Amino acid sequence: MKISFFNANLRIGQDGVTRVMYRIFNEAVERNIEAIAFTATLPETDPTIIPMYRMPSVVLPLQKSYRLASPRYKKFEEQLNAFQPDIIHVHSPCTLGFAAVKYAHRYGVPVVSTYHTHFPSYPRYYKFYGFEEIIWKIMRYFYNQMDRTFVPTEPILQELIEHRLQKLQYLPNGTDVSAFNPKYRSNEWRRSIDADDKPVILFVSRIVWEKDIRVLADAYNQLRGRRQDFEMVVVGDGHARAELETMMPGARFLGFKIGRELAEIYASSDIFVFPSTTETFGLVTVEAMASGLAPVAAKMGGAVGIIEENKSGLFSKPLSADHMREQVERLLDNPDVRKRLARNAIQRAQYFDWGKILDKLFESYGGVIENYRRSRRKFAA
Repeated sequence: MKISFFNANLRIGQDGVTRVMYRIFNEAVERNIEAIAFTATLPETDPTIIPMYRMPSVVLPLQKSYRLASPRYKKFEEQLNAFQPDIIHVHSPCTLGFAAVKYAHRYGVPVVSTYHTHFPSYPRYYKFYGFEEIIWKIMRYFYNQMDRTFVPTEPILQELIEHRLQKLQYLPNGTDVSAFNPKYRSNEWRRSIDADDKPVILFVSRIVWEKDIRVLADAYNQLRGRRQDFEMVVVGDGHARAELETMMPGARFLGFKIGRELAEIYASSDIFVFPSTTETFGLVTVEAMASGLAPVAAKMGGAVGIIEENKSGLFSKPLSADHMREQVERLLDNPDVRKRLARNAIQRAQYFDWGKILDKLFESYGGVIENYRRSRRKFAA
């Protein structure tokens, strides 16, 4: 089997999509499967996992850490013809993704995708009112050209069905439960942020408006106005970081973190808060749970498929800073409840271990390839 991957961004650890993709790359190598990738943004250091090709691109005005690639498949046609892929996996409905689909149809290659990003929910955060249905039309046009689309949570799967997307398969993303683990808890790190015996509340994300960071700031300021027995830590970067820092005085902003340093921050914290209502999965929530944190997340989208309410975490009402603050206070005031949820969260995270998920993914690749070839033989006959 030969697989070609497409995504606008391949910076290591940039976001949940890239973390998922690198895990798939590693698995392909372990299975002795040939793979290549095409992107607008290469990693800053060569990971030497699989060959990667950078396409001509321009910076996105509203997301300067991301680039928009050339929409013409002629820019990668030569490399892909030489590689002769058995299947193409597209990870974003961007210009590069559309070009990959055009190539697949022209050369008779099956193409699959993963629905990582819930773009129809984004316009309201940038005052593009009335654009939601337009984006749904684009999503239908793009994803309905796929031989299969993998959807990481069942609530999002149902929403896509309601919006007439086709050939969908539920397949969650995973996390490395050995890399994110309570064993990395560090008293030294806690002392470095003056936590001592105080609970640490953690938020990890790209710092962009569509992550509902205004709700985070409001809930934090409510909490800070009522008590001082906690430390607030924010990990991540993005175009809204500077403004969020002014909105959350007293919170510690640590910037972009990856690898062992990120694992230590997770494991050394106590409560994970995630107000985003735009997630298709929420990889950071699973990473936090695997690390032994009790999560409080908005009850919408991806989180609903991850957290078992009142068993492995708590939900807050979507876009309600008041209720998020109440749920966090419940955990601050009841350490036994917090510890019970954290224990259950560790167990729940095991369900999303990459092992079985990747077995299913590669099995699905094979099924799509076989079905595609069978249909072409039938058509030719």
